[in-house]
Amino acid sequence: MLTAELDPTPGPARHRRSEPVPYTATPGPATPGTATEVFAHAARQVRRLVRYDAAAWMMADPVSGLPGAPSLLENFSAPVPSCTEQWRSSFVDADAVRFRPRARSAGPATTLRARAWGTGPADSDWGARFRWCARPLGFADELRLVLQVDSIPWGMVTLWRGQESDPFTAAEAETLASLSEPLGEAVRRTVRANLAVTAGGDQPPGVLTFDRDGRLLAVDDHAAAWLEQLPRQELVPTGFGLPVPTWLLVTAARSASSSRDGDEGVSRTLVQSDHGRWLVGRATSTRDAAGAPAGTVVMLEPAGPALRARIIARACGLTAREQEIAQLIARGAGTAQIAGALFLSAHTVRDHVKSVLHKVGVCSRGELVATLYTEQMQLSDAEGTDLGGRSPGPDGSLDRGMAAAAAGHWDEGARRDRARDPH
Repeated sequence: MLTAELDPTPGPARHRRSEPVPYTATPGPATPGTATEVFAHAARQVRRLVRYDAAAWMMADPVSGLPGAPSLLENFSAPVPSCTEQWRSSFVDADAVRFRPRARSAGPATTLRARAWGTGPADSDWGARFRWCARPLGFADELRLVLQVDSIPWGMVTLWRGQESDPFTAAEAETLASLSEPLGEAVRRTVRANLAVTAGGDQPPGVLTFDRDGRLLAVDDHAAAWLEQLPRQELVPTGFGLPVPTWLLVTAARSASSSRDGDEGVSRTLVQSDHGRWLVGRATSTRDAAGAPAGTVVMLEPAGPALRARIIARACGLTAREQEIAQLIARGAGTAQIAGALFLSAHTVRDHVKSVLHKVGVCSRGELVATLYTEQMQLSDAEGTDLGGRSPGPDGSLDRGMAAAAAGHWDEGARRDRARDPH
């Protein structure tokens, strides 16, 4: 578990509320190259602005909004049951300050006491939350911040104050909120810098089985091998001698919770390995012969191109409209087809395509598809797509050879568009 010692003399905020709070990344070769380095660099600056006694910095899955890896803990050490309860309340149970709703709200930062003593429906959660989470860990208040850019979460931060400290103030929450976008952008840059790293290899998926209480029942050798490639942070010991990362337990718990609530009982989290590769943990709840919840099965494997394409789109800052156009390009649509499907003019479509190519850093539509879908192409759910007589695979994808052959077709279609309308 990676931890960092706090500056023994952190001070209060030293800025006027009317002034923006700067976040500076050291230029040149010293610029943080991983999310953990971003967190360590940011923690040194945040301590000068807001006093806190412990902290947890976590990278977020930009697709699901769930906690991922890597992470950084500061002065945080507690019994495993208390830690597990803390993360369960943060991402699974009905908590007053859950991270995912915070990512979708107008304000990216809030404190537990501010929500608990307000007038909203979450007020009643404070008593249970304090008894089961805050007090056993020795904390009296916490401040949560989502690091986001254009409403896409890239990281999550929790700051804690001990029971002998004053609660966080509204001004301090505002200070942290002003850091949401610059810190989120810093994490996003590290993701984009590692986009060329692919999962590679033919290692089979790994499988972990949990009972209905979240205890590990079984694990195969492939899962153990994949876990070895992940950052060894926030690990929970098991009876198998194989520590399991907290994010994976959260994924399994969310699946079980979804099943109990009558939903599909499926949860998924994307995480980065130590080498920058993206892996995905897919959790599915199970039932016994009587139809009662029996547990959860989690499959751990490399994130396929369809999922990686969603990460790339977010890391490159594509807007929702640009993502729609990129998906249509991947289906083989030309400018006129895109314009008709989205009720846009051909001129507007070309402007969007230029923006997409510039943001992704490629020169042609074929390169765009090859970048977004390295090994396979995920088709959209829209009807009427002509695959030229070819059938998609069982997961709705085209294999690498088919995608490579199609890339030339997409560029040829773009050339025909330009020949018909050179302007």
